[in-house]
Amino acid sequence: MVLSAVALLGGCAGTAGAGSTAACRRAGGGEMVKAELLFGRDVAGRAPVSDAEWERFVAEEVTPRFPDGLTVFAATGQWRDRATAAVVREPSFVVQIVAPASAEADARLAAIRYAYKQRFNQQSVGLILTSVCAAF
Repeated sequence: MVLSAVALLGGCAGTAGAGSTAACRRAGGGEMVKAELLFGRDVAGRAPVSDAEWERFVAEEVTPRFPDGLTVFAATGQWRDRATAAVVREPSFVVQIVAPASAEADARLAAIRYAYKQRFNQQSVGLILTSVCAAF
C-alpha cells in the first residue's frame, strides 16, 4: 500500500514555469513542495484521538521524518464515508510541510499517512501537494 501511494505521489508536484523560477530566486527562495496532510480525529468504536495521542503521533511519526519544521492547524473537516455514503463532520488536524521535492520526501509522506491509518483505524489521510517558492 505504501509503495502504491509513493508511485502516485511522484506526478503530483509539478514544476513552476521559468518566470516564476527567476522571481523565486530573486526573492531568495527555491522551488519546493508544500504538503498538506489532513487527519481526522474520529475513530470508530472508541473515543476520538486525544491531544496526547496526537502529540505522541507527531513526535514519533512526523517530526523524525521532517525535522526541519512543520506547522499544525486544528480544523473541522468533512468527508463522505465510503461504506455508508454519509457526510461525516469531525474535528481534524492539518499538518503543513514545505520541503524540497524528492522521491524521498514522497516516501516519508506516504509513511506518515500509512502510520496514522494503522494506528487510528482510519479509511484515509488526505494529502494535497503544491509546487511553491519558499525561503527560510
